[in-house]
Amino acid sequence: MNRLQTNLGKLDLASPLLVASGTFGTEYFDLIDQKLLGAYVTKTITPEAKTGNPPPRLFETEAGLLNSIGLQNPGLESFISDELPKLRSLLSIPLIVSFSASTLGDFCSMLESLEDQEGIAGYEVNVSCPNVEREGIAFGADPAILYKLVKRLSAITKRELTVKLSPNVTDIAAIAQAAVAGGASSLALINTFYGMAIDWRYGESRIPKFVCGYSGSGIKPVALALTYKVAQAVQVPLLAMGGIHTWQDALEFFYAGASAIAIGTATFSDPDTFAAIHQGLDAFLSDKDAILHTLIGTVH
Repeated sequence: MNRLQTNLGKLDLASPLLVASGTFGTEYFDLIDQKLLGAYVTKTITPEAKTGNPPPRLFETEAGLLNSIGLQNPGLESFISDELPKLRSLLSIPLIVSFSASTLGDFCSMLESLEDQEGIAGYEVNVSCPNVEREGIAFGADPAILYKLVKRLSAITKRELTVKLSPNVTDIAAIAQAAVAGGASSLALINTFYGMAIDWRYGESRIPKFVCGYSGSGIKPVALALTYKVAQAVQVPLLAMGGIHTWQDALEFFYAGASAIAIGTATFSDPDTFAAIHQGLDAFLSDKDAILHTLIGTVH
């Protein structure tokens, strides 16, 4: 009996544990059994190759990690020709391709190209890139713009379509509702918070980009609250992430309304995190003679 079986929209998952986009390369499979995972999420790809931001790109804080990778990736064409065939041959679990662009037209063109490829189970639409058609307003910060984008994308594909939400907005519930109204069959949340670190001795920014992304244990309480808030606002499955390090952390997100979780920063310090969380969840459910589905959204 698989007590951990769950679903993410159109995908049935044997495990509720996924990798957070951009934090998990295939080299990890030398250390981690694929059977622990429900799906593999790629690093976000963009229409053209990106070299990323100048180093240093990482800085460890008191309770988490700052990153300024800058969406470094080989671009869509290289991903399709070089990386996708390798992933198809390697993976025995569903493949979710994360992608992003600067304009609505580029988002749609990317999805059309990916739709022609085999071996893709679904997509994660990363809406954290600036929307240059609206003078720098982020897609994920404006419900009307996000609705228009997701409406266009959902008309192109019948595969799983999840939209990754930013916490750096005024009302994440309104953003979530717009994505679902547009046709998203699940939502992923949250992306990183804005963060910064300064060397107090010299007044110098620790990261050349100054403001960057903050993840790790310090954001867990806020990520949990936002997961709960979105779960109350929409009826689609949620892929939650943000500071999850233990199976107890994971349980909190399931109680808050998540159907699956993604692990990112925790694996940097301990690659065995997936195994420990999987084992802990299974033992907890076995002890209660319960299945995961019965716990989702039952916080009281």
